[in-house]
Amino acid sequence: MTLRLSLSTLVLVAGTALAAEPATPSYVFPEFRTGAQADAACKTLIASARADEKRLQALPPDRAGTLLAELDGMNRAYEDTVGPLSLLNAVHPDKAVRDAADACDLGYQTFRNGFLQNPKLYALLKQVKPADDIDARLLRDTLDAFEDAGVALTPARQARAKKVSTEITRLGQLFDRRIRDDKTRVAFAPDELDGVPAEALKDRQRDAKGRYVFGLDYPSYDAIIENATLGATRERMWRAFQGLGGAANLKTLQQLGQLRREYAQLFGLASYADFSMRRRMAGNAAAVQAFLGTVKDAVAQREVADLGLLREAKARDLKQSVEATTVNRWDVTYYTFRERRNRFQLDAEEFRSYFPPQASLDFVFRVAGQLFGVQFEALKQPLWHADAQSFEVRDVASRKVLGTLFVDLYPREGKYNHAAVWSFRNPSTLAGRTPAAGLVVNFNRKGLNIDELETLLHEFGHAMHGLLSNTRYATQGGTNVQLDFVEAPSQMLEDWVYDARVLALFKEVCPTCKPAPDDLVARASKARDFAKGIAVARQHLYASYDLALYAKDAPEPMATWQRMEGATPLGHVKGSMFPAGFSHIATGYASGYYGYLWSLVLAEDLRTAFAADKLSSEVGMRYREQVLSQGGQVAPAQLMRNFLGRETNSDAFFKSLNRHND
Repeated sequence: MTLRLSLSTLVLVAGTALAAEPATPSYVFPEFRTGAQADAACKTLIASARADEKRLQALPPDRAGTLLAELDGMNRAYEDTVGPLSLLNAVHPDKAVRDAADACDLGYQTFRNGFLQNPKLYALLKQVKPADDIDARLLRDTLDAFEDAGVALTPARQARAKKVSTEITRLGQLFDRRIRDDKTRVAFAPDELDGVPAEALKDRQRDAKGRYVFGLDYPSYDAIIENATLGATRERMWRAFQGLGGAANLKTLQQLGQLRREYAQLFGLASYADFSMRRRMAGNAAAVQAFLGTVKDAVAQREVADLGLLREAKARDLKQSVEATTVNRWDVTYYTFRERRNRFQLDAEEFRSYFPPQASLDFVFRVAGQLFGVQFEALKQPLWHADAQSFEVRDVASRKVLGTLFVDLYPREGKYNHAAVWSFRNPSTLAGRTPAAGLVVNFNRKGLNIDELETLLHEFGHAMHGLLSNTRYATQGGTNVQLDFVEAPSQMLEDWVYDARVLALFKEVCPTCKPAPDDLVARASKARDFAKGIAVARQHLYASYDLALYAKDAPEPMATWQRMEGATPLGHVKGSMFPAGFSHIATGYASGYYGYLWSLVLAEDLRTAFAADKLSSEVGMRYREQVLSQGGQVAPAQLMRNFLGRETNSDAFFKSLNRHND
């Protein structure tokens, strides 16, 4: 569950010149049917960007005031070419197109690194007199981008910074490619699959020995890890999944840690954490460490208690003493789901009959309509796959087109295997430009369970952040916000799926769908807090590991993970190598994974405004106007103040951590 940050959400990128773009009924996704087409478009973009650089650096000082708008025009041109390619890199069936997208990104970032080191442009920027607070914020962010690229370094350090930055991009692509293109298959005999839902086996490929073949996509993995009664079956699947990326990715992750440390040291900073956090809400690594410490204190005892409950459950299941029972990593999800069934009479699989995938998508559209006054209308466009869909987003009151959403719901080989949103085209009132975003998930075609519906709403929150943005500059549009705020609008909406009144909207979009019983939803709401200590402690571990990896010593990834995971109550499983598949910290969330917990504090506080009514159109429209529409043109702390009418605090977050429903 994430927002992809590798391409279009960079603080400043380049492309072509300032020009007002004609308003169009909807965004038409470009057809890149071959790698050659993508390559040709990329070469044209970079050639145009180089010409723009020459033109802009020759501007006389008295025209410096046009520079912010000019640079934003370049950013829009970048998004027009590399934006859709960034999405195709994750979803296109043709590997040649995916590889061409990678090559384009790498080539453009090489240009960008040099562009941001241009001293003439930097000098012109320093002469810009902002017209208002929005211009002032963009100017500061743009100057930061030039400075972070090394514009003020010595020529030798500039050259090294450019080379290191390009190599970081290349290695991040390589890391993701190994995960995306992984073809690992795990075969199970029918008698090894006791407990696995029949729907997960129906029409599944079988090998020459009659065994069912599972890939590592989430529907396949979850079917085993949540339901298989045999521990050996769950263990095989768990170990296979832990091997995603392989030893090669561990080596790449170490290289990335060393290169990011070196990059920070070029600027006189000891660690990459110090370098990156000085531009975020947190301000510095010490503040993040202190925050994570408070989270750890709040959940440490609960984690141990939760594991004790799972140990008792496993002992009962195996009809043995608690003392003789050990909970393994591959047991946690299974016994969590089992105890939810036992304690709350809740079977996650039961929800699939109530939440068909397409109806679930229509449901989140309806939620947005109720809260934000928008409507989604299907478009007919040639897209990358028959499963892909496009929708025009309109304001209900004015009928104005606000943006375009692309959706890809189901797993397939070569596709990004998790859940994410690419806000690849951002709005600009200056240019009459509407945004576009791609929502990518991997759901079971038979239906969603309530956790997956929560995932869909999370990602949809990212999409709404991009599509309902109404910013002057594309560079500040949508999810182009500080990294430790970016997850707040998505995490806020997760809570909506546990409200029976919200789920009742299903009947408006799918009259033939069986409504989820209110008592089932109520039990699910209670059950979600079961084993919460384990879940939050795991997020704490991920965030702490990320900080450790990008600390001043840039330690060896696997040894550091073994040490840190080994210190947890469940310990480390020899042979597992989770960091090899931890894409977040290899790419856009490097030294930023703490942002999930940091943003959750903000999300819980945002929810307090909807406490009386999660479907309040009055509060929803105020949230749309004061938070979502502002993108990154207003500081997150100010957005929170504007919406809540007070300073934000962590009260709701820590209250949620202490909530028990068992």
